[in-house]
Amino acid sequence: MLKEVERIARDFLEESSKKPVRVISHYDTDGITSAAILVKTLKRLDRKFTLRIVKGLDEEILKEELSRNKREVLIFSDLGSGSLDYFSNLEEPIFILDHHEIDKSKLNDKIKIVNPHLSEDPEANSCTGSGLCYLFAVSISEQNRDLSKIAMVGIVGDRHEAELSKVNQSIVNDTHDLTIRKGVVLYPATRPLKKTLEYSTSPYIPGVTGNPSGALEILREARIDAEKSLLDLDEEEMSRLITAIMVRKAIEGSEENILGNLYVLKFFNRKEDAREISVMINACSRLGRSDVALAYCLEDERAKSLAFELYARYKQELIYGLRLAEKVEKISGDGFVIINTKDKVRDTIIGTICSMISSSRIYKEGTVLIGMAYRDDKIKVSARIVGREGRNLKEFLEQAVIDLKEEHPGTYVEIGGHEFAAGCLIEREKERPFIDALKKNFQIEFVRV
Repeated sequence: MLKEVERIARDFLEESSKKPVRVISHYDTDGITSAAILVKTLKRLDRKFTLRIVKGLDEEILKEELSRNKREVLIFSDLGSGSLDYFSNLEEPIFILDHHEIDKSKLNDKIKIVNPHLSEDPEANSCTGSGLCYLFAVSISEQNRDLSKIAMVGIVGDRHEAELSKVNQSIVNDTHDLTIRKGVVLYPATRPLKKTLEYSTSPYIPGVTGNPSGALEILREARIDAEKSLLDLDEEEMSRLITAIMVRKAIEGSEENILGNLYVLKFFNRKEDAREISVMINACSRLGRSDVALAYCLEDERAKSLAFELYARYKQELIYGLRLAEKVEKISGDGFVIINTKDKVRDTIIGTICSMISSSRIYKEGTVLIGMAYRDDKIKVSARIVGREGRNLKEFLEQAVIDLKEEHPGTYVEIGGHEFAAGCLIEREKERPFIDALKKNFQIEFVRV
C-alpha cells in the first residue's frame, strides 16, 4: 500500500502545481484530524487551497463539489469510497484517502485512491483516514513526520488503538513525546480520578458512573488518593483500581474488557490524554463548529477556550439526550430497540447516545439499538450493538434498505459504517416504511436464530 500512496502523492503534486486544491473531509475526529494533516501539508507546499467539512456526501454536496473539478483539484479524506457511483464520468482526476468499505468494480482511471481494502493485505494495512493522510503527507515530504501526533489522535478517536495494525504501529513509532501505559482504559488519564470515574461511560461502572459519592467510595476501597490521575498511579495502585472496577462489573454480569493502552501526547505544551483530545475535537464539530475543532486540533491558542466551552455544552446535550432516550416511547421486540427521538435530539449526537446506552448494560448482550433523529428533511439513523457479539449492523441496515426500496422505488438512502456501528440517512417522509422494514428484518433474524 505504501507504494500506492507514493504514486498517488506524485500524481497529486503534478495536478496541484497547475490549479488550487479543494479538500473535502468528514466532520468526526478522524475526518478533522485528516483535514488538519492535509492543511499543514498544503501550507508547507505553499499551495492555494480551500476546505469543506461535511457530515456526509449526499447527492447535493457531490454535485456541488464535482462542479468545481475543472478549476480545482479535489481531494476527499475519510470519505468518498461509498460514493463511487457519482464518479463514473469524471473529466478530471479526483483524489480519495479513505479507509471505509469499497466496491472496487466501480473504480476508473480518473479516481486516484488509497484505501486499505484495495491492498493485498487489508489487515496489516488497516488504518484510519488520518493515518492515510499522514502516510500521504510523509510521501510528499519527510518534514511532515511531525504530523504523526495528529494522526495518533485520529487513530484513538476511531478506536484503532486497541489492536494496532502494522501501519498504525509505524505511526506510533514515528510519534515523539508519546507516553504509552497499560492499565484500565479510562479517560482523561491526566485528570483527578474522582472526576474521571464519575464521568466514565466506556467502560460503564455500576454504582460509579454518574455517581460522585460512588467514585469516591471505589477510590477509598482501592486506597487511592482521589486527586491522583491514572498516570500518577504506581503498579500496585493500578492493580487495586482494576480489581475494584472488575468486581463491580462482575456483580452486574458484564465481561467487558476494561484493560488496554493509555496514550498521552504533548498537546498545547502539556501532557494530554489522546482520547480526551479526540472527544474535544468531536464535540466541537458535532455542535456545528468544525472550524473550532480544526483550529484546536492544530493547537491554535485562540480556539482553546472556546473548545472547552463547546465541550461543556456537548456533555450537557449528551446528558439531556440520554434522559430523553430513557423517557421516549420505544419500539422494541426480540433482540432490538428502536429509539426515535424525532426533532428532540441533534442528529449529530444520536450515534454517541446509542453508543453510551450500548455500554451501559441496560439491555442484554447482542441487543441491537437503533437511534433516529431528524436532520432537515431527512432522518439520521444510527445502529449500535450491546457487546461484541451478534448481527453485522451494516449488512442488516443494507437489507432493510433493500426491502424499503422494493416497496418505495427511487427512495434516497445513504449508508455507512461497519459490523459493530453503522448508520444511514433516509428521507423523512419514509420514516414509517423504514421502521416497518427494520421490524420485518428483525423478525426474520429472530426466526433464523
